[in-house]
Amino acid sequence: MLSACSSTASLFTIVQSYNYISFSSSLTAQEDSEHWGSPSGDFAFGFRKVGNAGFLLAIWFDKIPEKTIIWSANRNNPVRLGSTVEFSAQGKLTLTDVATGQQANIAADQSRDTGVAYAAMLDTGNFVLATENSTYLWQSFDHPTDTLLPTQILNVNSSLFAQLTATNYSEGRFKFILESGGNLVLYTMNYPLKSTNIIYWSIETGSGFQVIFNQSGSIYLTAQNGSQLGSVLPDTVETQDVYQRATLDYDGVLRHYTHQKETDSSSDWYTFRFMPPNICTSILEYTGGGACGFNSLCRHDEYGGHTNCSCPPSYIPVDQDDERKGCKQNFVPQSCHKGSSEKDLFEFQELPNTDWPGGDYEHFQPVNKEQCKKSCLADCFCAIAIYSEGRSDCWKKRIPLSNGKIKDDAEWLALVKVRKDISTWKTAKEKYSLTLLLVGAVIILVLTNLGVSVITYLVSSHEIVSRLNPVVQGMNLKCFTFMELKKATNGFEEELGCGAFATVFKGILASDGGKFIAVKRLNAVVKEDDLEFKAEVSAIAGTNHRNLVQLLGFCNEGKHQLLVYEYMSNGSLASFLFGKTRPNWRNYEADAPAEGQMILADWAYNCCKKKKLHLLLQNVDNDQAMDGVEKLEKYLMIASWCIQEDPSVRPTMKKVTLMLEGTVEVSVPPNPSSLYVKFK
Repeated sequence: MLSACSSTASLFTIVQSYNYISFSSSLTAQEDSEHWGSPSGDFAFGFRKVGNAGFLLAIWFDKIPEKTIIWSANRNNPVRLGSTVEFSAQGKLTLTDVATGQQANIAADQSRDTGVAYAAMLDTGNFVLATENSTYLWQSFDHPTDTLLPTQILNVNSSLFAQLTATNYSEGRFKFILESGGNLVLYTMNYPLKSTNIIYWSIETGSGFQVIFNQSGSIYLTAQNGSQLGSVLPDTVETQDVYQRATLDYDGVLRHYTHQKETDSSSDWYTFRFMPPNICTSILEYTGGGACGFNSLCRHDEYGGHTNCSCPPSYIPVDQDDERKGCKQNFVPQSCHKGSSEKDLFEFQELPNTDWPGGDYEHFQPVNKEQCKKSCLADCFCAIAIYSEGRSDCWKKRIPLSNGKIKDDAEWLALVKVRKDISTWKTAKEKYSLTLLLVGAVIILVLTNLGVSVITYLVSSHEIVSRLNPVVQGMNLKCFTFMELKKATNGFEEELGCGAFATVFKGILASDGGKFIAVKRLNAVVKEDDLEFKAEVSAIAGTNHRNLVQLLGFCNEGKHQLLVYEYMSNGSLASFLFGKTRPNWRNYEADAPAEGQMILADWAYNCCKKKKLHLLLQNVDNDQAMDGVEKLEKYLMIASWCIQEDPSVRPTMKKVTLMLEGTVEVSVPPNPSSLYVKFK
């Protein structure tokens, strides 16, 4: 029990019943913080830890296991461990955040000449700053967060703000307010903005003055003369042995709860009444996602008015910690390219008694279900079709979908278009053919000296090494020191070739029987960290082909990053292709630059662009062979995208995979002529 002292008998009586909090008293946010309690111990004022977010300065029910919070001073800005609240000698209630040093006067709206004589936590759940004659200069009841208690009054322009989620106490997506015009309304909010969106429940009298929660448990709207204008939650309860609260919950439902006062751990809050009767059907937003967010579905539980938010098939939550952020497609949407409708790659999942009201962009009648499906399947914009058997109606909808709901008595059938599992639509023959084509594409890329980066990244797209040891795990790579390689190359004396990003030198490993090596010295070092370099080393080491030089090791020492390859004793591919011993290429239309200036990247690019790749091959005289050539041309175009000098232009490896699968259209890339490398 906190001590109290007073010089007047009247104040002494008040202080004894109120548990007077003396001036200069303070509380500190800790794991097991002290608090200021009400005389009965039913309520407490102090710091409550809320998950990993920090601490709220709050009021809660202190005798029940849940310690349910009914008010907080800093719901949008939890403070850190060690923060304090002080009831100062000047009668101010100040919250100090230890992390920032910022101070907030909790009772900032009280008179400057305060006249505060005491602070107290009352048995009603109201925390007050009062004068000697018990006039409240400030009280928490005048500044509710999301909850009303018996004897509490909601005045004009006062409101309740639902918390964001079950565990996030910040202001969320729903608001209950007695407006200045006298109307009592529930709003959806344009979260994260504080502006209102649509009304989904109201008592519109134009003369409302106060919302009263009386001790019998009734909640109603009154006029200024005290007459009752309408009931919010009208039924009364036996109040002697129960706690009560009315809370605007994070799902937008205003619920009247009761809880037995016994501290039996098996007891819990019981939903006595709630409104609106069905939140899923009450909210119909023209802008906004509805009760559960975009692309999601809301199901109403009659018992307790609870709501369940879920995603349609092949959709996943945007945020696992906030289900009302809605859902997103967990597959690549249908392509709108006229040459790739992808109709064979999609199917429908049927959801009975399901609808997303509003947002239709096409309507057909009369049609049967199969015609409705066919229309949606042929339309790349169509994400879902809603079909009515009784009306023969078909409504087509695009992403994002709003106001989704499941209602057992609804006649609507939702046809959700989803991408098929690749394993269900690729036949074994198609898979085998695709494999052969990929192998052919890789060989061409190798021969053109353009595909090393593509091949290695495709091989390693799902393998990222977190660090490199002297021998990379699972790969026999040696970690050289810079001085070893400097000595092996005789101070980087004999240059084999150079480019925009690296220079290659000839060297000899004395420790390996005088083995010749080629040392590639990178000109630019990754500034952010070593992950990119390490991943590329691991990827190249994992690529084995008889036509590719083998990576023997690497050096990653400060600013020095080098790759060590086996030496090509027969010379480089470029010298073979464009030197004196170059092969006799079959005739094709070449208007490339002068041979001394031309590199294989230019030649390959021109071949693909002009559709002349077939001239290099023999016996290409049937549709099947031509189809293979066309696909190989496509793979060379993908390779050209991957070797663009500007990294921002290059596609992600996910997109490369989708282009190889045919899911994403391959457009004509810019000429990668900037990759010209001069060889000695």
